[in-house]
Amino acid sequence: MAITAPPIDIGIPADQRQQIADGLGRVLADSTVLYAKTHGFHWNVTGPMFNTLHLMFMDQYTELWTALDLIAERIRALGFPAPYGGTLYAGLSSIPEAEGVPAALAMVRELVEGHEAVARTIRSVFTTADDASDQPTADLLTQRLQIHEKTAWMLRSLLEG
Repeated sequence: MAITAPPIDIGIPADQRQQIADGLGRVLADSTVLYAKTHGFHWNVTGPMFNTLHLMFMDQYTELWTALDLIAERIRALGFPAPYGGTLYAGLSSIPEAEGVPAALAMVRELVEGHEAVARTIRSVFTTADDASDQPTADLLTQRLQIHEKTAWMLRSLLEG
């Protein structure tokens, strides 16, 4: 006997919850691709800045890993399945995969571009969440935006000089 789950009534209509969940799915995909790229760069960075970048990338991918769960759980709280899988993420993400193993500063440049891309994706979802008075999603997006903008700034600082 199949059990039907009760409808969700959290004060946000189903169509708005779907739009927010779809947007969060894009944020999740961008964040997952950026996580994988950052982790891969951590493994493969070489050169005079090895130790600095190796440790910095580790801090960044660890932070991203934790964020993936928060984003996916918010999608679930809105009543929708969280997207997963490489093919699905490739279709949803605005961040391209790295080609080969770039030089250390090229890695930094790619990560700057990745964090900026996630920030743009977050901004595109924020209005939908705000219009729906979805404060938990808006709060999550605000926190994520702050982290991605700060990380992009820190990485850009390595490229100056």
